[in-house]
Amino acid sequence: MTHHLSFAALAHTRRGNVLVAAGAIFALGMVAGATVRPSLTAQVAAPVERALAAARGGESPQSAVPSSQRLDPRLVYPADVLRVIDGDTFEARVRVWPGLDVDTKVRLRGIDAAELHARCSDELAKAQAARTALETILAEGGVAISRVGVDKYGGRVDAIVSTRSTADVSAAMLNGGWARSYDGGRRGSWC
Repeated sequence: MTHHLSFAALAHTRRGNVLVAAGAIFALGMVAGATVRPSLTAQVAAPVERALAAARGGESPQSAVPSSQRLDPRLVYPADVLRVIDGDTFEARVRVWPGLDVDTKVRLRGIDAAELHARCSDELAKAQAARTALETILAEGGVAISRVGVDKYGGRVDAIVSTRSTADVSAAMLNGGWARSYDGGRRGSWC
């Protein structure tokens, strides 16, 4: 039996902080997935030891070990695309554990595409082209997400996305001119 969890159900204000709940559910899924791969313990041990040593020297463990190295970067989650929201975000059903799927919004790491809630006609045209391009790439099938992190906005995650034919969807969007690089800071205007 497959269970489907939805972050949308947690968005009600009486149900707490969506960001905390989303992070907790994905952390649970990652921990559960790690138990399937015993080799993960040895691979994570060295960075944790470095983090502890750095902490004794005054550096915080969080800054000593980049988030991309806290878990095995080879851990990949298969995903079924439910819908494409815009040029850098889609909704997916992600298999976090055999028999346990999580519905969430996935933001492509490292890029920004024009918004469909455009400020000008030029931005709207770019946003529609970016969404169409992302739909085409994701339609290749075999969609998977890796290096999953909690996005700065609640209710979605930030991840590296691949398909059967495209190893890095973010890079493909950049190379096609449908997006620009984004480091999480202030976004520039598309108008």
